[in-house]
Amino acid sequence: MRDDGTLDDQYGLGGSADRSDDTPSADRSTSLSEPPAPRLSGLNSLRTRLGGFANPLSARPGRTRMAAATGLVCCLGLVGFTQVGADAVGGTEAPAQPAEVALRATPDAASRGSARQTPAPVAQTADPDVSPSATKKPVAKPKPKPKPKPKPTRIAPVAGLDEDQMDNAKAIVRAGRDMGVPRRGLVIAVATAMQESDLYNYASAVLPESQNYPHQAIGWDHDSVGLFQQRPSSGWGAVGDLMDPKFATRQFLAALEQIPGWQDLPLTVAAQAVQVSGFPDAYAQHEWRAEEVVGAILG
Repeated sequence: MRDDGTLDDQYGLGGSADRSDDTPSADRSTSLSEPPAPRLSGLNSLRTRLGGFANPLSARPGRTRMAAATGLVCCLGLVGFTQVGADAVGGTEAPAQPAEVALRATPDAASRGSARQTPAPVAQTADPDVSPSATKKPVAKPKPKPKPKPKPTRIAPVAGLDEDQMDNAKAIVRAGRDMGVPRRGLVIAVATAMQESDLYNYASAVLPESQNYPHQAIGWDHDSVGLFQQRPSSGWGAVGDLMDPKFATRQFLAALEQIPGWQDLPLTVAAQAVQVSGFPDAYAQHEWRAEEVVGAILG
C-alpha cells in the first residue's frame, strides 16, 4: 500500500480526481524552479481524509457542483412524486397555469357565443323482438253483404191487355231497344202483332214441331207461327227460332228497316210492306193501343 494518498476509497471521497479538483489552478501554474512541497506522511493523509468526513460541508468546487445537481434531481423527483400521489389519493387535477387557462377559455367563449343547432330527432325503430302481430291484432274487415238482385219492375197491363199479352209486348219493345230502333218502329211492331196474333205466341196445327216450344195458342193458318205469324216456308227462319218472341221481333224490324222512308209512312202502309197481308188496312186500328202500351213500357 502506498502512503501518498492513492488508497482506493469505496465512498469516492478521496482519490486522484478529488485531489486534482481540490488544488486550485493558480497553484499548478507556479514556477518550475520552485521545489515541490514535501508529501504528507501517511498519518497526515489519513487525517485529511477523516477531516473530510468530519466536515462534509467544507467548500470543495467539484463536490459543490455534484451536490447541486443531485439536489435538483431530488427536488424534481419529490415534486413528481407529490403530484402523482395527489392524483392517486384525491383524483383532483392540478390547477392549470394562467397561460393554459387563458387558452382554454378562448374556445369556450367562442362556443358559447356561436349559434347552437337543434339536434335532429332520432327516428324510433321498432323492437325486433316484438312482432307487429303481438302489439296490434289485425281487425277482420266485415265481408260486404251481396247486393240483392233488382227485381224486375212489374208493369201493369194497359189498353185492355192481360198478363200474357203485356209480357209479349214487353219482349217486343226490349228486343227493338237492343237493336236501337226508334220509338216509331216499336209502335209499328206492337200494332202488327196485335193484328196478326192478338199478342199471343201461336203454335201451328200444321207444324206439330211448333207445339214443342212454349206457346199460348194454336192456329190453323198454314205454317204461320209466333207473334207475327211468320212462315218458315217463306224464309223467315226455323220453327224453333220463330217461336221465340225476341227472335221473331228482330226478324220483323230488320225487314222494316229495309223499307225506304219507313218512319214517314203511315203505320198500316209500313206494316203491310213487311207482312204482305190480305187485309192491308187492318193494322191502322191498333195504332192508338200500341202507343199506350209502348209508353207504359218505356215509362
